[in-house]
Amino acid sequence: MPKPASNRFFRLFRAIEGCFRNLCQDSRLPLWQEDAMTSEDRSKKEDYARRFERVLDYIDKNLDSPLAVETLSGVANFSKYHFHRQFANYCGINVGRYIQLMKLKRASYRLAFNPEERITDIALDAGFENPESFSRAFKNAFGQTPREFRREPAWDDWSSQYRFAIPKRERVKEMQVNIVNVEPTLVAALEHRGDPALLNQSVQRFIDWRKSTGLSPKDSSKTFGIAYDDPNITAPDEFRFDLCGSVTEPVPENRQGVLTKTIPAGRCAVVRHDGSHDKIGEAVYYLYREWLPRSGEALRDFPVYFHYLTLTPDTPEQEHKTDIYLPLR
Repeated sequence: MPKPASNRFFRLFRAIEGCFRNLCQDSRLPLWQEDAMTSEDRSKKEDYARRFERVLDYIDKNLDSPLAVETLSGVANFSKYHFHRQFANYCGINVGRYIQLMKLKRASYRLAFNPEERITDIALDAGFENPESFSRAFKNAFGQTPREFRREPAWDDWSSQYRFAIPKRERVKEMQVNIVNVEPTLVAALEHRGDPALLNQSVQRFIDWRKSTGLSPKDSSKTFGIAYDDPNITAPDEFRFDLCGSVTEPVPENRQGVLTKTIPAGRCAVVRHDGSHDKIGEAVYYLYREWLPRSGEALRDFPVYFHYLTLTPDTPEQEHKTDIYLPLR
């Protein structure tokens, strides 16, 4: 069993700011220039970032609606004549391609996790006129046809399409943090070890275990993720994450490699994250960077973990709700 790592996780998160700067160096100022920025300069830069955040949030929430440049530029009060160039410079990808990839992402989840759905229905829901145009776009993006992806997803190639060069920024809005006492929870755990880009492979295996055994049905059991490491600053082959479902009895031996573990009782700081699972790190960052130093609390020897109140692909990404638990002494 992995050694508890919450203290190590805190130290790692102290380095997140530097990591973010390295990841986004093409779209950030050199550090010496940032140090020389006036408060007015920083305010302007933060406002620019917030305006793009509004655009990206609008896209996420309106994928099923027409997304014209006039509409998107108006969301952030940008000139429509310069919006294409501004978006590409900020995000590292043109706006049309970004929208298409977001639609294909949602379609990918349905292909992989809802095998009973017809590909034709998924194609039409993604805004394509027919399955043929959907198949061409899908293969162009991921190197597999929808049918090939459904049979054996190449998650590594898939993940590479979603590594955008969008600058990371600190969460400026205060979040509601509650301190609660949790009871011990017996869980079935599938240990993902290795590249986070392949995490969805493990998700598929865990779903297969749930469906084949019926021991932790998703509709009547809780679903958790235990984050031993931060993927932004951990070598891919050292990344560790447990996919968990609550159970009422120990898990028998199984071909998927699911084990029995316990999420221990104790005090936790809890914050609610609304939106895509891809952005959970922003709320985790807030807990470590902003809330913890001000709280006077000390960390317990158990990693931060997530309680997924909604699951992909049952819920649109922008409507996901996740409670984040930070174990305290």
